[in-house]
Amino acid sequence: MPLSEREITEPVDLTGPTGLLNPEAVGWTRTPLHRTDSVTHGLIGRTRTKRWEYWAITTPTHAVGLVVSDISYASTHGIFVLDRRTGEQISHDAVGLPGAASLPGTLGEGVSRSRTRTVQLEFTHHDDGTHLSASGPRVRLEVTAHRPQHHASLGVVVPWSQRFYQYTVKDLARPATGTLWVDGVPHELPAGGSWATVDHGRGRWHRDVRWNWGAGSGTVAGRTVGVQVGGQWTAGTGSTENAVLVDGRLSKVSAELDWRYDRRDWLAPWQVRGAGVALTFTPEHLRRAVTDLGVISSRTHQCFGVWSGRVQLPHGETLTLTAENEVYGWAGDVHQRW
Repeated sequence: MPLSEREITEPVDLTGPTGLLNPEAVGWTRTPLHRTDSVTHGLIGRTRTKRWEYWAITTPTHAVGLVVSDISYASTHGIFVLDRRTGEQISHDAVGLPGAASLPGTLGEGVSRSRTRTVQLEFTHHDDGTHLSASGPRVRLEVTAHRPQHHASLGVVVPWSQRFYQYTVKDLARPATGTLWVDGVPHELPAGGSWATVDHGRGRWHRDVRWNWGAGSGTVAGRTVGVQVGGQWTAGTGSTENAVLVDGRLSKVSAELDWRYDRRDWLAPWQVRGAGVALTFTPEHLRRAVTDLGVISSRTHQCFGVWSGRVQLPHGETLTLTAENEVYGWAGDVHQRW
């Protein structure tokens, strides 16, 4: 069923001084307008505060994931690289004290940085884009995620309660340029075929959560397209993180979508349906990541592949994606205890 989601068009504080959710912050935006500096304030639920910056980069030959995060009692950082041609994947991960992660209070108002023995990451925002720098034992990266003029992004506040909530920004289809080095071998990112996506998160979470996230970027009939779909974690809140971006223009999909996939065969096609959305995700590679550190545990199945199907846009046009369009990205299933 369609939902009635409120579009926010003026700056607003995510929380009050005690760290509880500001009811006026609940809604969605086309550009980041939420101030989140107070998300760590107050004692109620403070240890459930989660903050992160996750960047994904896709090219015709590689997929890259970079994360800097602070989950209150620890910080986690990582570099992931998939070679699409061979299926080889490289993971450099580090867990440290919260002070090992430096994250701005509000999106775009500072540098995100981690400095550990094995992983070094730095994300620096500029007016026209974000510079991403990463270094690990086998991987180095220097990439700029450009921000075209009038480029929209999806911001959503998901309210489980006044105590538990999440603010997410999904910024898709950012043109990417630069270089990825793997074992010292440079791989230049081809212009026009390389894309960056950011998942910016600030909130307070329940300990046990499950979610789906799917995204893809590419060129369809000469137009830049980004696909963003989510599931499970937003159910029953009145908010969703579903949208399509065409040449920088955002179309919000205000409905919960039905995800269907086979947990016994992750590489079988995934189906995402509902409210004018009929998408198929065809995987080419499965990344399975399991972490069990006692207090922290997670089980992730993330598939990389191509999106096809159709989406009905608000002004009546039907956006059609085919496998040949190469709207490449991922779809995932995550169970997190943190």
